[in-house]
Amino acid sequence: MHTSDDTVRCHCHLADEAATLAFGAQLARELIPGLTFYLEGDLGAGKTTLVRGMLRGLGYNGRVKSPTYTLTETYSLPAFELYHFDLYRMHDPREWMDAGFREVSDGHAVSLIEWPDKAAGWLPQPDVIIRLRVADEAREIECEAASARGAHYLETSCTLC
Repeated sequence: MHTSDDTVRCHCHLADEAATLAFGAQLARELIPGLTFYLEGDLGAGKTTLVRGMLRGLGYNGRVKSPTYTLTETYSLPAFELYHFDLYRMHDPREWMDAGFREVSDGHAVSLIEWPDKAAGWLPQPDVIIRLRVADEAREIECEAASARGAHYLETSCTLC
């Protein structure tokens, strides 16, 4: 059992886009409904590529695009729905509520939220925070548990780091 000061982290060096997709597929293996992920990183850090890898790992073969303009893309999968949010264009955290997104954190979906700082104070608490950073042509990724569920998830899904 994890106490509030236990932290589970994993850190990986991802050499290229293929490695980012593969890491996303690895993360997908242990996804369960109700998990919320914050995806942090500068523009072009690979957040949507990671989401694409997760969806491919879940068997989704359709188009995966960044929801920068639509704010959300929803993927109906056999076991659950996956919501991919991109809050980059939000100017006020209350836009999260105005858009009706509060209803998606009901425990029956997986939520992946890019730019969570744009709706700080209005979002569901994360289970896992994923930070991506550009390192030359590669990416550095750090996954950090933010809840007991997130710690259990990382212990089982982040085995290659």
